[in-house]
Formats: sequence, structure tokens, C-alpha cells
Amino acid sequence: MIDITPFFHLESYRVFYHTAQTGNFTKAAEVLHITQPSVSYAIKQLEEALGIKLFHRQSKGVTLTEEGKALFQYVEQSFAMLEAGEDKLRAIKRLEAGELRIGASDSMFKHLLKPHLHTFMSRHPNVHLRLSHGKTSDIVRRLQEGQIDCGLVHLPVDEERLEIQPLIHVQPVFVAGESYRRLSDCGPLTAEELRAHPMLLLSSGSSTRIGIDQWFAAQGVTVDADIELGSVGLIIEFAELGFGIACVAREFIQQELREGTLFEIPTTMPIPRRTIALATLHGMPPSLTAAEFVSVLKASLEGGET
Repeated sequence: MIDITPFFHLESYRVFYHTAQTGNFTKAAEVLHITQPSVSYAIKQLEEALGIKLFHRQSKGVTLTEEGKALFQYVEQSFAMLEAGEDKLRAIKRLEAGELRIGASDSMFKHLLKPHLHTFMSRHPNVHLRLSHGKTSDIVRRLQEGQIDCGLVHLPVDEERLEIQPLIHVQPVFVAGESYRRLSDCGPLTAEELRAHPMLLLSSGSSTRIGIDQWFAAQGVTVDADIELGSVGLIIEFAELGFGIACVAREFIQQELREGTLFEIPTTMPIPRRTIALATLHGMPPSLTAAEFVSVLKASLEGGET
């Protein structure tokens, strides 16, 4: 069995590689910025470790033996791969390559992340973008499993393995389409009065649904979804079509409210604001690409550019 430490192994092959390319110990030493005796010694040590003669020593230099030629093919490929790897890393550092893996809900992608992703990708078109859709519990799991670099989640999130950085607050409101427009003009409604109408709610288990259920429960009302959907976008569409009353973040339906396709329904008991936070894995620094995007996102949100 060949016993060569990893450092000696790599450096010996580096000396072998440049000696084979230059055909001369002295020239190899110049390329490597070491002494000629150091080159000679390294080649001798490698030959002894491998038990094979690699070079024919001649008066004007050295040439590879047949065994040396066979080894050189693999060493040359190995150093080419290492050089390619270094080039790749330099490209990633300049954000000319790399991967950006983000998880969020559909509403966060559409109303919060989309403009920032568009700007980032316009500046760095060679970065590979991977988006992962899901509710907060899905995003937490994917972070813990290393499937994504960062995610946007609704608080509270009680996971010690995650770093949580609050980003923005959103205000949930009850809304409906033209069919229920009268409810927006008849004064604040109680939870019981709201429940008398069809409810469009997100699937059970989502953090948004849990918040809505808690709001009703605080007023002694148990709510069941007449229509239960897994997408905020679909809930908004169904509300516009008159299927019932939905609860969504006001910040995510600004256009619908301006155009009059949705109407806000006031309530007697305020709905607590919700916090959207950036989540990353604790103790696991994000990739250079992800770190740059997170920096851009936080700066934009802190500057009010949502």
C-alpha cells in the first residue's frame, strides 16, 4: 500500500506535472518557484512511493517513461479539473455563476419577492434560480434538510436550528367581491356575523389559517371553511367571483382594492398584524449568491421598496 500524506501527494504530483511539461528539473523549479534540488528530491520520493520509474534522466533534461506517460494523462486531467474548479469559484464570487435557492408561499413570491428576484436576475443572468413553493412548515423542513438556502416564513416559528430575521409586517383583513359589497358599508362586523357567510380559507395547518382560527376562537366562535384552498391566489380569485369572504394580507391585494374587484370588510375586533421573516439555517453560512440576494432584499425592504 502506498503511504503518502495528502499534502505530499498533491505537491509531488504538481512537481511531476510541471517537470513533465517542461522536460527539465531546472525549468520546473522556475515555474514552481522552488529550487532545482527540491524538484529532483520530490520526483525521487514519488518514484520510490509508487515503486515505478517516471522519467528517463538525460544530459539535457528528462523524458517520461511509458509508465510516466500513463500517469501523466491522469495527472493532467486532474489539474485541469482543479483549474476549472477554481475558475468556477471565481465566477461564483463575481456572481457570474452559482445557484439561488429560495422557499416561500405563492403570495410572498408574487407580492414580495418577484420584483426583487427580477432585479437580481437581471443583474446576474448566469445565476441559476430555484424557487420552492410551500407553507411555513414546508419551508422550515426544507431549510433543515438543506434543500434551500433561505426562506420567507410567517412568525411565530419555534425552531432553534433556524436564524430568524423579521422583515416586514402585514395586516390581515377580511375581503369579498361585488356580491358581498354591502358588508363593507354596514359597519364593523363581529366574528359571529362574519361566520354567517361562506368562508374561503387556506388549508388547515398553514400558519395563516392557524392565525385566522385563533382570531375567531378569541371571540368564542369556531369557524369551518366552506371552501378550503391551498393557494392565496386562488382564494383571492374565488372571493372576486363571489364565492364568499376571504382573509388575506391587505398589502397583497392593493391592486384589487384599487380596481374595486375586492372590498374590505371592517371587524369589531382588530386582527393582529403578522410578521414575515427571513429564515436561514443556524450556523450554516449561506452561499455567496444567497448572501448577496438577502442583502439586496433586506436593504430594499428597509427602504420601503416592497
